[in-house]
Amino acid sequence: MKAKVLMAASASASRLTASLFALMALSFLIVASFAQSSQAIEIKEVKSPGGITAWLVEDYTVPIIALNFAFAGGSSQDTDAKLGVTNLLSTMLDEGAGDLDSQAFQGRLEDLTMSLSFSTGRDFFYGSFQSLQANKDHTFEMLRLAVNEPRFDAVPLERMKAQTISGIRRSLKRPDALAGLTLSKTIFPDHPYGRPSRGTEDTVSKLTSDDLKVQRAKIFAKDSLKIGVVGAISADELAVVLDKVFADLPESGDLVEIPNVEPVTDKNVHVDFESPQTSIQFALPGYKRHDPKFMSAFVMNHILGGGTFSSWLYNEIREQRGLAYSVGSYLVPYQHAALLMGSTGTRADKAGEAIDIIKAQMERMAQTGPTPAELEEAKSYLTGSYALNFDSSSSIARQLTGIQTQGLGIDYIDKRNEMVEAVTLEGVREVARDMFDGNEPTFVTVGKPLN
Repeated sequence: MKAKVLMAASASASRLTASLFALMALSFLIVASFAQSSQAIEIKEVKSPGGITAWLVEDYTVPIIALNFAFAGGSSQDTDAKLGVTNLLSTMLDEGAGDLDSQAFQGRLEDLTMSLSFSTGRDFFYGSFQSLQANKDHTFEMLRLAVNEPRFDAVPLERMKAQTISGIRRSLKRPDALAGLTLSKTIFPDHPYGRPSRGTEDTVSKLTSDDLKVQRAKIFAKDSLKIGVVGAISADELAVVLDKVFADLPESGDLVEIPNVEPVTDKNVHVDFESPQTSIQFALPGYKRHDPKFMSAFVMNHILGGGTFSSWLYNEIREQRGLAYSVGSYLVPYQHAALLMGSTGTRADKAGEAIDIIKAQMERMAQTGPTPAELEEAKSYLTGSYALNFDSSSSIARQLTGIQTQGLGIDYIDKRNEMVEAVTLEGVREVARDMFDGNEPTFVTVGKPLN
């Protein structure tokens, strides 16, 4: 009987995946209406009679609707004893709701050709929805059920716990994943950001349906809700939907206050691991999203390690010496911390050399900074490629939600490229000195013992 159930679930999942591919392909056609630039997007603020606010990009190019939303409170809200509960919650919301058990719920998603998924970050809990316009009354009801009436039945709960634990075990066998876990623990000791978002095998195995109910009540609340909607729906129609889906949520949640934290620097941690390649990850303090210097840091990082084939790190580590296939760095502006992080991988006997090169390029950036030509090239790329963030209805909805969670304002899309263009050579050199001059990164290596 168990085998039959698993086979049925697998077949249903395959059919659902196939139908969703068609929906996803259709969603990419919406980019035609925004082909000239991201500035062509007109965002409307919609407020429902019940007080729910959303940002809407109304477009009827293709008959689909995409909706993304976020609640404040991600995995940083997990307690030590309940690590992984928020992640597990995200896996269970489409495993049965209302009168529909897991199999019936998944079957209904398939019948309606709709996409529904949930995920968690460090600071926010996310939901993503996509539907054909013709099915919107039924699909929004499915979203309402998942958000308001999840079942957390025993059988799917045990299945999702087993899948999560299997994923945790696999990650501990991957050098890059192990390096990431070690780096977080090293730079954020005794802070929620330093704990594994998916939990541990021990904590996940002990989680119960009651734990999920408590965590959902803690996070799901209207006062922190941010919503982005794109597609074939009017502002008046959306206002009705917002109340239908979200109005019954409590006004406020019960979030634990997370303290601000500075990452620990100048640490070198090695984890012995039998692997042909050594994984290298590093981090040091960056700039929060609302810092006036953030955009200068963003452009500076593109030159240092953010440009896929044009960055200093890529040129020095791959092109000049062939030490690694890929190398890069990126800014991570959490709500309560800010980082510049990066990673690469190379042979164990070359790991020390790769680390020295990374440090040398940071020092070079602090002492001399980029040339005027490098700055202009970076700005040209960053402004020209911005429209690629809006290549489908779902990606636009995701951008709208992200802009809201970061508190950047409804006109950010219009202003963003102007902000990049305003970055000066001295501004880049200033943030480079602030970040790299006398400030040693923390490095984590995972692989064979270093020479």
